[in-house]
Amino acid sequence: MRNWMLTLYITRHGQTEWNVQSRMQGWADSPLTESGVAAARQLGKRLQDVPLDAVYSSTSGRTIHTAQLILGERTTPLIQKEDLREINVGEWQGKLSSDIDRDFADQVKTYYEHPSQFEPTSGESFYQLKERVLRAIEDIAAAHPTGHVLIVTHGVVKKCLINHFSGAQLDSLWDPPFIHGTSLTKLEIDTDRRELTMIGDMSHNEEAKVASRVQ
Repeated sequence: MRNWMLTLYITRHGQTEWNVQSRMQGWADSPLTESGVAAARQLGKRLQDVPLDAVYSSTSGRTIHTAQLILGERTTPLIQKEDLREINVGEWQGKLSSDIDRDFADQVKTYYEHPSQFEPTSGESFYQLKERVLRAIEDIAAAHPTGHVLIVTHGVVKKCLINHFSGAQLDSLWDPPFIHGTSLTKLEIDTDRRELTMIGDMSHNEEAKVASRVQ
């Protein structure tokens, strides 16, 4: 690996109580489940030999806790960054997905089928999310021109980054893969290149390994 390149290790927070309940989180929050805690520790073990220069997380409790579990006993700086927060889904936050589907059927259809046209009555559009998330990546790259940095963020943020750096159209945002909690995506950055070299990998997670054997 070239020593003048920056590698970003991008992950989603571990499973939360609201994830299990199918409740929309956005800028709201809920605690990690036991499964989420275990998966974060497994990712920490997977990354134990990576010489991390810094860890960035969103300001949400679930990402901060996940970052702390990944770090374990390391003394690597943990920096909170608001631009890494999940998409703000406004009045949907805290509601069950089934209730959102019922009460906001037209908006939900646009949210998933035509993200480029999604205009929320409150919260953010995908274009607003993309603008601040890409700003966060460029800020981090400017602060760390080389080395290894871990970013702990959210599912829609990761989908947005994968969509952008894959060169896809915004309406392809929800194309596979699904972004599981603690899944690992790698983005390599140098002076003239931004390249995804891993997307949504779950090989560290014991539950994922069991599921793959059963299927």
